[in-house]
Amino acid sequence: MNSALVPGALIKESREERLERWMQQYGNAILHTCFITLSDAHLAEDAMQDTFVKAWRAMDQFEQKFSAIEKPWLLRIALNTCRDYRRGAWFRRVNLTAEMEKLPAPLIAVSQEERELFLDVMALPEKYRQMILLHYYQQLTLREISEMLHLSISTIHGRLKKAEGMLRSGLEGRELIHG
Repeated sequence: MNSALVPGALIKESREERLERWMQQYGNAILHTCFITLSDAHLAEDAMQDTFVKAWRAMDQFEQKFSAIEKPWLLRIALNTCRDYRRGAWFRRVNLTAEMEKLPAPLIAVSQEERELFLDVMALPEKYRQMILLHYYQQLTLREISEMLHLSISTIHGRLKKAEGMLRSGLEGRELIHG
C-alpha cells in the first residue's frame, strides 16, 4: 500500500516518516498559503518551516483527535503561524508589497487577467482572503474549513459569498474603466 495515499492513522509509520510524508505531500500547499497570507516569499518559507516544527511538536495531539484530516489540520497551523508573524512588531514596520517577479514559480499567473485576479485576492481583508484561499486554492469543502477554523458553515458560506462579491466588484470596475 502506498503510504502517500493513506492517512497516517491507517498505516504504522514513525513520527519521522509521518513528518517527511507531510512535508512532501503538503509542503507546496502550505508554502502557497503562507505566501498569500504574508505577501513575502522569505517570510512564507520561514512560516512553512515553523508550521512543520509545530506539527512535529503536536503530533501526539493530532493522532488523538485529528488523524483523518491531515491537510486542514496542517493548514490551520500554517494560518495561525502566519497570524503570529503578522502580529509581530517587525511585520508591522516593514512594507511587504510583493512584486510579481518575486512570487514563487507556481504562483506566477500566465495572463494579465489572472495576475489582476490574484492581486485582487491579495488585497481582500484577511478573513475574506482566507476563505478564497482555503476554498478555491486549497480546494477544501465548507465543512473542512468550518472544522479547521471553528466557525459555523453559515459563517464560512457568508464570508465566501462576501469575498466573491468583493472580487466581482473589482472585476466589474476594471471592465468599466477599460471598457
